[in-house]
Amino acid sequence: MPDNSEANIATADALTLLLHNKHALAAALEEVTKWISEMGVESVAANATGALETLDKNARAITDVILRLRQL
Repeated sequence: MPDNSEANIATADALTLLLHNKHALAAALEEVTKWISEMGVESVAANATGALETLDKNARAITDVILRLRQL
């Protein structure tokens, strides 16, 4: 079986960068959501909060994959 450790490391590194980008986008979205809520547009803020929940759920899955790749 060929050694895929270099490919696994490269994939894990790329996923890690994407995860960092996700965290940055989530932080920005949280700030915008807070501002929207303060402006009284609760329905839009609720939709943004739902998007943040999806980002968090997917971040956990990405983290699991990164950990698995780094263990191979």
